Amino acid sequence: MGRKFEVRKVAMAKTAAQKTKVYSKYGKEIYVVAKNGGTDPVANLSLKRLIEKAKKDQVPAHVIEKAIDKAAGGGGEDFAPARYEGFGPGGCMVIVDCLTDNVNRTITDVRNCFTKTDSKLGAQNSAAFMFDHLAIFTFKGDDDEVVLEALMEADVDIHDVEVDDGMVTALVPHTEFFKAKTALNESFDGIEFDVEEISWVPQDTKDINEEDMPTFEKFMDMLEDCEDVQNIYHNANV
Repeated sequence: MGRKFEVRKVAMAKTAAQKTKVYSKYGKEIYVVAKNGGTDPVANLSLKRLIEKAKKDQVPAHVIEKAIDKAAGGGGEDFAPARYEGFGPGGCMVIVDCLTDNVNRTITDVRNCFTKTDSKLGAQNSAAFMFDHLAIFTFKGDDDEVVLEALMEADVDIHDVEVDDGMVTALVPHTEFFKAKTALNESFDGIEFDVEEISWVPQDTKDINEEDMPTFEKFMDMLEDCEDVQNIYHNANV
């Protein structure tokens, strides 16, 4: 306990110029989850979580419905997850999650981001071992003890609960997402989550100095521009 929590995830910007890209990424992920686990959100909890997240990020209903209808049709592209890890500018650790229908294209695009910014693409688990795969819930509050008690009573495996600036952050293993969310909803009437997602959370952070910052920003921009990149996680303290 006591470690200040920060989501080290590169958020997709919601500017007008980038909305199409954001919608496309959500549409692809919803399609894959619905195709693999079924199109009924009641039966497919991963799809339910993703739809709720998309709505919170203001993804239009027609984008969500189109992706689900496409999955129900049984045709379409055959996307597969791909994860790349390595070391970015300033020695930070980076995890890049992708969905791709062409692995050769994806690895080439991601590798170019690393090589053109003097970064190093590593082997599998070269960075992930320094991150925890967690479900994260952040909401208004100032008492971590009552939150701990609520989660413990529901038999949720707790990683951490923190209070900072009038906000409570509860972190649990990613497999406990729905169990923890149900426990919090049942224990606190009217609870509204500022954050409710599954993320890779770094165990330690790496300071990025001013000299490396321009390269770090270029590296992140290049990765975000890659067609198949869904999420980027890092431990850089910027």
